Amino acid sequence: MLIKIAKPSDLKESDVTPESIYLSRRQFMGGMAGLGAGLALSGHARANADYSDVPAGSGPEWLQQKIGDTQWGAVTPSDPDTDTLTPFDDASGYNNFYEFGTGKTDPARRAGSLKTEPWSVVVDGEVNNGGRFALEDLVSPTRLEERIYRLRCVEAWSMVIPWLGIPLADIITRAEPTSKAKYVRFETLVDPEQMPGQRSSFSLIDWPYVEGLRMDEAMHPLTLMALGMYGRELPNQNGAPLRLVVPWKYGFKSIKSIVRISLVEEQPMNSWQLIAPNEYGFYANVNPEVDHPRWSQATERRLPNSLFSPNTMDTLMFNGYADEVAELYAGLDLRANY
Repeated sequence: MLIKIAKPSDLKESDVTPESIYLSRRQFMGGMAGLGAGLALSGHARANADYSDVPAGSGPEWLQQKIGDTQWGAVTPSDPDTDTLTPFDDASGYNNFYEFGTGKTDPARRAGSLKTEPWSVVVDGEVNNGGRFALEDLVSPTRLEERIYRLRCVEAWSMVIPWLGIPLADIITRAEPTSKAKYVRFETLVDPEQMPGQRSSFSLIDWPYVEGLRMDEAMHPLTLMALGMYGRELPNQNGAPLRLVVPWKYGFKSIKSIVRISLVEEQPMNSWQLIAPNEYGFYANVNPEVDHPRWSQATERRLPNSLFSPNTMDTLMFNGYADEVAELYAGLDLRANY
């Protein structure tokens, strides 16, 4: 009989799930097979969440059916002493998504103009099975999983969000990468009519927004392509209909509204790296020992917070996922490769 020993970083259901948010609705067996061999996660069964405070989703029928068949209970490592779910209103109302404006509330106010159906994604570059795929076809072979991850912004605020998605590794594997594929490059949608922030003459970003990962980072079982959150499809302001989630990296790495995934031989330059290379590097690993040039990264403000209740806590190396990902960077100078 296989016995899993939980790590100290493993999420405890009773600590992560506030009673007001998580109510028992239906039971699914625990099991982390979909996360890949070698990733030690909580092995207990838990109830699917009844997100009673979350507005019902209104996405396409195929996505609603896929959400209904989600593998609930894929609980992932977090700190049981500090991690409770961020309320949906905060997670959906406080965002960086410069395609809709530079203010934190701009995306929630302006993202209604984004049309997410139909949606297609180009998979190209160093692959044998590329092409343009309807989103439904791109993700249909893989069952959605729920993953509860920390989100740490480079601006030193953070959240805890339950995502619904599939491993990026599944998409890459089906694309059949060639031996030259060393990195994965992502692009977001360019459409100034739908994304008013792209019309601004004051924008610092040369659209499209671009991000990238090393191939081993992209293939890591924690790396997720999210289609939903809080038991429903992604709201537009959170990156609908498809976004990247890399929980051990700063949030700007998790590119939103993806329309292209390219496997490439050379390391891509990400958008913020092009704008301010002394402030934003390629790796963007959460690291409390390497400050941003204009502020400390040693602590973070967990949302929701206020002037009288700042909810400040110490930042964890790799955002608390060091046991799972530190080996990816063995021998790498994380101060030089920030």
